[in-house]
This record gives sequence, C-alpha cells and structure tokens, in this order.
Amino acid sequence: MPRVLIAGCGYLGRAIADLLAADRWEVEAWTMSAESAKELSPAGHSAHSVDISNAKDVAAQKSAFEAVVHCASTRGGDANAYRRVYFDGARNLVDHFGKTRLLFISSTSVYAQTGGDWVTEESAAEPQHETGKILRESEHLVLDNGGIVIRLGGLYGPGRSAILRKFLNGEATIDPENDRFVNQVHRDDAAAAVQFLLRREESGGQIYNLVDNQPTLLSECYRWLATRLNRSLPATANSTSKRKRGDSNKRVSNARLRRLGWRPRYPTFADGMEKSVLQTVDDEGA
Repeated sequence: MPRVLIAGCGYLGRAIADLLAADRWEVEAWTMSAESAKELSPAGHSAHSVDISNAKDVAAQKSAFEAVVHCASTRGGDANAYRRVYFDGARNLVDHFGKTRLLFISSTSVYAQTGGDWVTEESAAEPQHETGKILRESEHLVLDNGGIVIRLGGLYGPGRSAILRKFLNGEATIDPENDRFVNQVHRDDAAAAVQFLLRREESGGQIYNLVDNQPTLLSECYRWLATRLNRSLPATANSTSKRKRGDSNKRVSNARLRRLGWRPRYPTFADGMEKSVLQTVDDEGA
C-alpha cells in the first residue's frame, strides 16, 4: 500500500485524503492545530499537528512516503504568511523528504494578464503583487527539485464559494467597464486531479493549470445566480476595491491536463453550482 503525506489537510486536503484512502493509499495528514488533527482521526487518517514552516517540526517526523502533497493554505494571510506557509513550507518538505515526489498546490493568480487572453502553462507568469511573487519563488524551488506544480483556480464547493457568498451577502456589484473572467474549479475536481497525477506517477518538473473547462465573466456568474435563486441582479457600480492577489483578467486553459486524460466532473461554474453547492442553499430555504 503506497503512503502519501497531505501537508495541510484543510478544505482541499481533506478531499484529497479521502479519495486516496478509498484508492488504497495509506494517508498521513498534517495540520497546524492539534484540534484539526483530532477531527481527522474518525475518518481513518493518521493525523498529526505539524507546522511545515518550522524546519525542526518537519525534521522531527520519521515517516517515509511515496508522495507528498503540499496543499497548506494561508487562509487569506498577508505576504509574511505566504512566505512561511508556501516558500518555507516547500523548502522544509524538500529538505526533509529529498527525492520523494512532491506536488505543490500553487495558484493561477501568478498569471498577471489583464486583456482577457487565454493563458497556458507556457504563458508568462509574472505577478506584480508580493504574494504572487512569493508563490513563483516557491514554484521555482519545487520545480528545481523535481516536483510538480499545480496552479489552482478559484476553489469552490460545498460550503464554500466566494462568488456565491458575495452575491448572497449583497456585496456583489457588476462593473461593465471592468468585467473580468474568473477561472474556477470545484473542490472535488481538484482532488480528483491530484489523485489522477499520483496514479500516473507523473514525472517531475511539470506545471499544470487546474481549472474547469469554461472561464466565465464575473457578471455572467452573478446573472446565473440571480436567475437560479430568483433574486435581483447586483447593483451596477464602478469597482473601487483592490483585489488581494492583484487585478488580472485572463482565461486559463486546462488543456494540458485534459490531454493526459483528466476530465472535470463539473466542467462549468453552472454545473458545479447547480449539482453541488446550491443544494445547501436550497435546503436552507434561500
């Protein structure tokens, strides 16, 4: 039975862990807190509280693995948090586990294109914001050591969707002058893609965009939600807020992953919302 470490077993990591366990992998899960580790135990995962940004904490672990998945999150933290979790975490995992296959969950926010262009893994990834620059440093570290980089789009799924939350809370606006494409992926599709790459024993040094099949204008997402939930459209207004990961407008292609044979269960925003996320909203009587 192959062994895998999920370093950062949160919203995405838990889904990956469950899939791999069902696929007869022996899963070890690391979380920041002892409380989170305790919550994972009933699912049958071996869970430990380990701070991957702390070299001594990582070095104290004695287990060996066939693969390591770095999917820890800053939960919206600042640049200092990014450096600790992503760069220091990746460096400590590389240093401790040596030649073990490492999959690093990065972000499509490293693409800074603003003209609505299609981008692939070969497109320029030159973020202007500090957090994106730290992600790129982390990517280089992983790739230089034979790892795989997965650039994740906006993650959503049961209990989580930034677009839906803003719509329901009345925070959403439609700005016709600054509309932009959003590139998303359902949590279950993201977990299945990680499983897919581990099954293939994909060679290192590769980058994969992990998004659904159809980038969608943000305004179209809001229009779909308004129709589906029988609610009014958000107000039309000029956007004045600065996005934490920088302003960009691009269409991210998942063609490289699809050429390998991966297919998303939820190929569009509407598919994922209708078949997964909005079930909870409907049950609550929204």
